[in-house]
Amino acid sequence: MPPDEAQPRGDKIGKPSPIDVHVGARIRLRRTLLGMSQERLGEALGLTFQQVQKYERGANRVGASRLFDLSRVLDVPISFFFDDMPAPLAGSHGGQSHGRALGFAESQEGFGDDTMSRRETLELVRAYYRITDPSVRKRVFDLIKSLVPEG
Repeated sequence: MPPDEAQPRGDKIGKPSPIDVHVGARIRLRRTLLGMSQERLGEALGLTFQQVQKYERGANRVGASRLFDLSRVLDVPISFFFDDMPAPLAGSHGGQSHGRALGFAESQEGFGDDTMSRRETLELVRAYYRITDPSVRKRVFDLIKSLVPEG
């Protein structure tokens, strides 16, 4: 086995790559927002829930074809898995242009690091998507936006 294949992790001492950890966190975020269990995601991908856990922790690197499958099952573009990547991390892998990494979506303004992983946020998003009538969902969306101070 070539030396590259002997080291599936991020560095020589066995720590996961920070990029793999970020992608795994984005997988977990989307799965959780959808209210999907690790077991159900695994079934959709032909994996065990333990394999899903390893992807979410960054312990296993997500290959291109698996990333494609994840994007389809989780109904997001592939770029979603790289969104909100910290600038120093994104900058060290692919160069920067005008303060952001090339090929990565711009970060969302106004969100703290943990906003999207808070239980309150997840419950709100789940409840929103349980509204089956599109016109009611649109009115709820408009109501929430109207409550936010402009600025």
